[in-house]
Amino acid sequence: MASRRGQLLDGVLLLDKPEGLSSNHALQRAKRALDARKAGHTGTLDPFATGLLVCCLGRATKIAGSMLNADKGYVATVRFGEETDSGDLTGNIVFTAESGFNGTTQSQLEDVLKDFRGEIQQIPPMYSALKRDGKPLYEYARQGIELDRPPRPVTIYKLELLSFTGLEAQIVVQCSKGTYIRTLAQDIGRQLGCGAHLTALRRISVGPFNLDDAVELEALQAMSAPQTTLIALDALPAGLLPAPLKQKDEL
Repeated sequence: MASRRGQLLDGVLLLDKPEGLSSNHALQRAKRALDARKAGHTGTLDPFATGLLVCCLGRATKIAGSMLNADKGYVATVRFGEETDSGDLTGNIVFTAESGFNGTTQSQLEDVLKDFRGEIQQIPPMYSALKRDGKPLYEYARQGIELDRPPRPVTIYKLELLSFTGLEAQIVVQCSKGTYIRTLAQDIGRQLGCGAHLTALRRISVGPFNLDDAVELEALQAMSAPQTTLIALDALPAGLLPAPLKQKDEL
């Protein structure tokens, strides 16, 4: 019989996080749907963002550290003409393009995208969970305080245009850990001279895991046997599990 605290489940859930929920709220709802005792996720998505949230249950939480360092993939929708303090549609407008701005051209955008491929220096946003003196930067930002942040190297492996209207573009990004797509959108807008911010963000991959294999939260909650969606420890991609744990499972 399952404990009131939940079942001892081991495995990985690939969850398609819906818009409007924090990553932790989505995780907790998935945990309740699975009746799982122990669960964690491997990298936060902003509430306005959707897509792949890798959730680890039981002994699978041992892979969380390596997954935080994994490369990630996104589809981002960038709006030109305005920059916000958060870098996305939830923030306050801090810069507006000149009067009469009707959008940029595709050739101008393509030229700018070239400068952001490969290793670049990126200044982390104030609206982030990075800590200074034990306090997240977003807490300072909410008080109207902006702190100096040293730039950090990140790598953009792929940056391609999927669609373009002049005022808005959809781009696909494959990047290293620590890359902020909100900051990337801001920096692209600044180089174009018109400002830009994200209006949508969807994570499509984390390391070896892909969104195509994920389950939506509502679908998970409606299942009679949601535990069948878990990837078992012995079915995880090679190299993710620590050797001692893998050997134990093989005994």
